[in-house]
Amino acid sequence: MRFLIELPTWLGDCIMSTPSIENLVRKNPEAEIIFIGSSSSIDLIKEHPNSIKTMVLDKQVFSYYKFAKQIGPVDFFISYRNSFRSKVLSFFVKTKKFYQFKKKKFSSGHQVERYNNFINLYFDLNANPQKLKIYHKQKESKDFPGMVVGLNPGAKYGSSKCWPPDRYAELACHLTKKYTVILFGGKDEEILCSRILSLIPENSNQVINLAGKTSIKGLINYIRNLDFLITGDSGPMHIAAAFNVPTVSIFGPTKYKETSQWKNDYSIKISLDLECQPCMKRECPLGHHKCMKGISVQDVLNGLNKLDREL
Repeated sequence: MRFLIELPTWLGDCIMSTPSIENLVRKNPEAEIIFIGSSSSIDLIKEHPNSIKTMVLDKQVFSYYKFAKQIGPVDFFISYRNSFRSKVLSFFVKTKKFYQFKKKKFSSGHQVERYNNFINLYFDLNANPQKLKIYHKQKESKDFPGMVVGLNPGAKYGSSKCWPPDRYAELACHLTKKYTVILFGGKDEEILCSRILSLIPENSNQVINLAGKTSIKGLINYIRNLDFLITGDSGPMHIAAAFNVPTVSIFGPTKYKETSQWKNDYSIKISLDLECQPCMKRECPLGHHKCMKGISVQDVLNGLNKLDREL
């Protein structure tokens, strides 16, 4: 049986879809899967053992006819994207059935549960979502001596999800007394990470800045070998959950009940739970950003120390 699966666009959402994909494969162990999606989603999923082809989907709708011809006939087309473009693509794909995730239809519970309910409904399953699953064949050895803490200060969603850079700098100054500190970020977060480094000149040689220097595979390898991760609501947060990396997650405008780490035994969420939370806006609509600015360095250190004591 051949499946075409269009993955969620965002890295974190893609990771949260993996328990439902695993349940689908358990029912269809011989399934041949063609994965399509954004470049980050494809980089994440390409080592899946049931994958026979992976393709980055062009955003230009006029290319979909040619794209569908490259895919060929499939038994099922499953789209995790609630988008008009996915519907357009379904008209060109040769398939017996097209199933599309609908946000309004699957609106309760954690995002992992929503995706799982989607697959359960259309494939007559009654399976609970298990752990996040990332297939990854890279080395497991550490690249840095001693205990290592990762800091992930950015977020693709927008500035409202980011804890202030001066707080990360102050935090790093505390951490370097005990840990090796690594800064993570994509190409578009290089300026942010450089700003953090500039605020800690006396300790900057003890902080390793990997912003813009890792592929998705490289990022996975670094994160899975961390002793701790401190992060906002982001893709790296979900990578850490997949590998049970002890994590302090800082939440501001987003709904932590829906997008927090899934089934990580060593996970601490920090949120002020203000009246204006969660606003779900890319920038603070009130202009004060209290949901993030109100979280102190000591709050985060307390969370880290609690995890350290539990291990």
